[in-house]
Amino acid sequence: MPKFFIKTYGCQMNERDSEQVAHSLIERGYERSECESDADVVLLNTCSVRDMADQKALGKMGMLGRLATERRHVVFGFLGCMAQARGASLLKNLPHVDLIVGTQKFHRVADYVDQAVERKRNRAMDDPRFSIIDVEEEAGSQSTIRTQQLGPRQAAAFVSIMQGCNMHCTFCIVPQTRGAERSRTIEEIVAEVRELVSRGVKEVTLLGQIVNLYGRHEFPKIDRKSPFVQLLNAVHAVDGLQRLRFTSPHPIGFREDLIDAYRLLPKLADHLHLPVQSGSNKILKAMHRTYTAEKYVDLVGRVREARPGIAVTTDIIVGFPGETEADYQMTRQLAERVQFDNAFVFRYSPRRDTPAATMPDQVDERVKETRNHDLLEVVNGCARRINDRLVGRTFEVLCEGPSKTNPNRLMGRTRTNKIVVFENDTDIVGRFVDVRVERATGFSLYGTPVSTEAQTSMVAA
Repeated sequence: MPKFFIKTYGCQMNERDSEQVAHSLIERGYERSECESDADVVLLNTCSVRDMADQKALGKMGMLGRLATERRHVVFGFLGCMAQARGASLLKNLPHVDLIVGTQKFHRVADYVDQAVERKRNRAMDDPRFSIIDVEEEAGSQSTIRTQQLGPRQAAAFVSIMQGCNMHCTFCIVPQTRGAERSRTIEEIVAEVRELVSRGVKEVTLLGQIVNLYGRHEFPKIDRKSPFVQLLNAVHAVDGLQRLRFTSPHPIGFREDLIDAYRLLPKLADHLHLPVQSGSNKILKAMHRTYTAEKYVDLVGRVREARPGIAVTTDIIVGFPGETEADYQMTRQLAERVQFDNAFVFRYSPRRDTPAATMPDQVDERVKETRNHDLLEVVNGCARRINDRLVGRTFEVLCEGPSKTNPNRLMGRTRTNKIVVFENDTDIVGRFVDVRVERATGFSLYGTPVSTEAQTSMVAA
């Protein structure tokens, strides 16, 4: 039985796409491998949001060139965003690559792998190189990411509800790599969630590039509810589902109906990841973010009023072109005012063919590094203070499996998406467990289980 290996770079949508590919290959009789050196098919699902992600994938494929000379039957492929953006140009320095498959073609990867495996099996060693390249658009591709390979006792899953983005933030390459917004129907999504729940899934996360703009071009408002809020209500009604999450929304699409959802839908988890990107209105305008820092802060306040105790996390870019020290200080002040539970802080990375890449007043890399380090100190300090206040309390945790840093421990997440690590010799993976927190860092909570499954008195973290 041929084996395949997939390495995924980037966001949760890439992870979901990889699972779709894995499912289709397993259905064809391929076996999943945890190591590229043992695989007959090696696929890298790539990201282009930042240059670092590009370079990691290119470097990895370059290193695999030696494996290609030692095991000439092995098929190598690039999938996803970088494949979409660069296409055939990837072959210039990586001639051993056999597949280049874009973001609207994940459902065709199994066919292309079969073709590449068969060609390599049958061709003479001195035959010229061949490569399969497909980065074309395809109508209906948003509805092709609908099945996935679940692990043993997997209790949480991602569900793709749309593809693409129409916002055209000046720093972002996603509209070029993912295309325009395209949404699945509510009926399709609910059917997938029901099927996942029937297989033991207790928590789903709805995924979209700007998830709260779901269906705005395809479906009407009903009773003053946006298509996204209609979807939340429909998924919330699925019997057996116990937690519902979504990521990532945009402030511009966060209307009163979505705020009300936090009042009305108890399965909706107590966590909101809401990218702010900058605290300077000048920089937000240059980014084409279409809101102000003041409106962002007000929105967070209204969500916290609707759902007391909700955890709020964010994305922030430092060193965007034209960002002065005064602009950066506004971002720092916003972070201190909002008191995020966590934040992903990124140094601005120019992406080719985006407006920001050619803007004047590009910020020196040393300045970016200084601001990045300083802002991390602010947000990490806030996260530590918030988590310290949780010590001594007991929270409902959905156990996901062994901890990545210590396989002798288990880990799971609270309703606020905080990672909890705990020791237990009972097989509770995929179940809810009450955990008393005994120690905290800015990144994780550590504790001891006190009971399992649904309890009469659970405190939501």
